[in-house]
Amino acid sequence: MIEALQYDFVRNAILAAFLVGIACGIVGTFVVIKRIVFISGGIAHAAFGGIGLGYLLEINPVMAAIPFSLLSALGIGTMSRRIRISEDSAIGILWAVGMALGVLFIGLSPGYAPDLFSYLFGSILTVPRTDILLMLVLDAIIILTVAGLFKELKAVSFDEEFTEIMGVPTRSLYLLLLCLVALSIIVLIRVVGIILVIALLTIPAVIARQFTNTLGRLILYATVAAVCLTILGLWISLVIDIPSGATIVLVLTAALGLSTLARKLFAPHTRRT
Repeated sequence: MIEALQYDFVRNAILAAFLVGIACGIVGTFVVIKRIVFISGGIAHAAFGGIGLGYLLEINPVMAAIPFSLLSALGIGTMSRRIRISEDSAIGILWAVGMALGVLFIGLSPGYAPDLFSYLFGSILTVPRTDILLMLVLDAIIILTVAGLFKELKAVSFDEEFTEIMGVPTRSLYLLLLCLVALSIIVLIRVVGIILVIALLTIPAVIARQFTNTLGRLILYATVAAVCLTILGLWISLVIDIPSGATIVLVLTAALGLSTLARKLFAPHTRRT
């Protein structure tokens, strides 16, 4: 791994893994606590429409996916709260529409989309410097937003009904949380792809939740787990020469299994002590 650091694409991949870990640790914690995992999946797949639009307009597909993801997040939140339609139905509708638009735009775009596979399943080794700068900006937005509204987001995540009774604008905060999920998905697309993005948003937070119930520590533990395990998966994929996105997800899954086993083995001893 140290010898590979002489290559720019490896350094870019490690930096991307670090930025991804920050987004996963912060936003993924709220996703797990609020139980909006499938909403995250719906937003991720709807973002494929933005990828296709980027190819059609011949601009950076990741940049084009940002408004699509944000609109999808607002659409799911609005349809489930203000229109008489269930949340899972809203997710399914926008999920299908986003994917259909992506396929349509790619079909209408001239030429061939050579790196489309990387947006579906991720390719951290091909992340360009421009996307890393974009990921850095999006991470900064996520950090500043959560830091400024930490108490409000915490209240909405744990007890939305009581928070609304206290006069807090829960609907606006819920939509804001979905927008943060959309931004984090943009950060993750080039690393694990649209198909596998749910794993990175949920598994680090689930691992961290086994060891703490404090929200601040949960975010910290989830961030550290996401960064370390993503880099570990990257290193394994380089050594064995296998797809990086799938390797990262499998490493996360293995870590979840080991952490669950360790907690079951040592928890009884901790209680007796």
